[in-house]
Amino acid sequence: MTKVATLHRRWTKGPAYNAAYKALDEEFHLARLLIEARTRAGLSQPQLARRMKTSQSYIARLESGAVTPSTRALERFAAATGSRLRIAFEPIETALPG
Repeated sequence: MTKVATLHRRWTKGPAYNAAYKALDEEFHLARLLIEARTRAGLSQPQLARRMKTSQSYIARLESGAVTPSTRALERFAAATGSRLRIAFEPIETALPG
C-alpha cells in the first residue's frame, strides 16, 4: 500500500495539483485555528456544540473545512471557546499597478 506522504510528494510534481493544494491553504489554516481554539478551551466537539447551541456534526464540518462559516458563526465559536475573533486583511506579496 502506498503512503499518503509518498503520493503527495509524487503529486506535487504536477502544476495542477500544486495550484489546487495552494488554493485550499487558507481553508486548512482556518480549520487548524478552529481545532486549536476548541482544544485550548478543553472542549470536545459535543461540548462546544452545546455552548454554541448547534450540532456536533456542524462543529465537525467547520473543523474539516467542509463548511465556510459566516462571521456570526465565527463570533459564536470564539465566545464559546473563550477566544477573541480577529479578522485581518494582509497585502498580497505581488506588486500592485501604481
